[in-house]
Amino acid sequence: MMWILGLSIIVSVIVIYAFQWIIMLTDPKFRNRSSLPPGSMGFPFIGETLQFMIPSYSLDIHPFITRRIQRFGPIFRTSLFGKPVIISTDPEFNNYLIQQEGNLVENYSGPVSTILGKFGVSASDIHKYVRSITLNHTGPERIREKLIPQFEDMIIKTLHQWSTQTSVDVKQSITKMNFHFFAKHFFGYDIEKLPSNTERISEELFTDFTDGFKTIPLNIYGTTYHKCLEEWKKAFKIVKNMLEARRNSPEKYRGDLLDQVIDDLEKEKLMNVDQNVLLIIGIWFATCASISSAVQLLFKFLSDDPSVLEELREEHEKILRSRDKSSSSLTWNEYKSMKFTQQVMNEALRFTLLLPGLIRIALRDIHLKEYIIPANWIILVFTPNLHMNSEIYKDPLTFNPWRWKVCMKFPFHLFIYLTFLINLITNKFLISFNAIKDLDSLTVSKNFKPFGGGLGQCPGAELSRAFTATFLHVLVTKYRWTKIKGGKAVRNPILGFSDGIHIKIWEDAE
Repeated sequence: MMWILGLSIIVSVIVIYAFQWIIMLTDPKFRNRSSLPPGSMGFPFIGETLQFMIPSYSLDIHPFITRRIQRFGPIFRTSLFGKPVIISTDPEFNNYLIQQEGNLVENYSGPVSTILGKFGVSASDIHKYVRSITLNHTGPERIREKLIPQFEDMIIKTLHQWSTQTSVDVKQSITKMNFHFFAKHFFGYDIEKLPSNTERISEELFTDFTDGFKTIPLNIYGTTYHKCLEEWKKAFKIVKNMLEARRNSPEKYRGDLLDQVIDDLEKEKLMNVDQNVLLIIGIWFATCASISSAVQLLFKFLSDDPSVLEELREEHEKILRSRDKSSSSLTWNEYKSMKFTQQVMNEALRFTLLLPGLIRIALRDIHLKEYIIPANWIILVFTPNLHMNSEIYKDPLTFNPWRWKVCMKFPFHLFIYLTFLINLITNKFLISFNAIKDLDSLTVSKNFKPFGGGLGQCPGAELSRAFTATFLHVLVTKYRWTKIKGGKAVRNPILGFSDGIHIKIWEDAE
């Protein structure tokens, strides 16, 4: 009987999605395919999702993209995860879309956007609020005044723990460390101090949620997507209970993200309790996931290239030698002085992205030469092709931090300002990239978008850099390590490692 029930559920889901597909096919805009960008929609419901997710064991762009560029050109249509999608690898059109945030397109966050949309809140309003509240708690001022020494203290304790183990899975261990730290930082959730019989948010929450992004969204028991949703619901319930408890006990306020959300519930009235709980978990997830991916990649490249590690160690030991005897903690000024470290981080960020581009949704029909991108279609602004462009980055598959040396001569704040200004006032390339051999701030502003661009740029960019730099500082000045397993790159389509990266680490005896 159980197999009959299971089969009935599967057939029902297929029928439902088949009807959705029929509805899409009967849309006049879709039937008039000559007005759409070229491409293929694949099979009903699943579209071309399976081809999109086939692993590619290379640091290069996924073959799904390169083959379709060769066949259809830089802008093409497809269907992924049950949604019609336009994928654009055209730099000029992508820059235009980024600047049209809130006008022609708005940010799309998949299931989270769907849930929030049910409450009548637009994605643009959500983004503005998220950006503001995130910067309040993870922006440059908070990093300067509070977070860098906290990062350093946590990393010292964590690496010491790692040194007592025979093997460490880097991404899993980094995610666990940040999972605990930012839970405490954002909403006072100290997992280590909870009673053993207390229901708690699983440390696998973010791993499962990331895996859920890579699967067909079938909410059927036993699927990765179902497991992801169940973990999310449990986390939602716990955080909501914490919010309500603190809301009823103002004396327990601690000035964190949760407190600001509670205050804004009374003042702004932009979103209700449920929406704000989702946002807290979303900010928590985005912070942890982006950092763990970057650090894992750095372990691979530093393990593979001793010359990079040697120069990195030299820079950080110089910081230690230049300190006053009374000074023991890393400072903001020391962080900002790490020129080669910034180059190393830039080069790692060029390879890694949490998502394969910027995901937007068309607010209305977008006319593109002789084509029309229909309203409500998803647009994947594909950015990895910028980072792997051999006309801009010589030998793009080679990890080469020194390529950023010219760019890093410019003050970092000036670089950020120029990036924003150029994105704002121009939609066209101002120079021929074929003539460029070294990277400068202008080249970078148009062709380096690890944290997005325009109004949609990630507000946690500085936090991610500050954490990674602090982690490298402790790592290279106090420890040595060797890679004992993993490190084989795989894109499906997000860059990762098929067996992870496992290391053995020990304290430096020198």
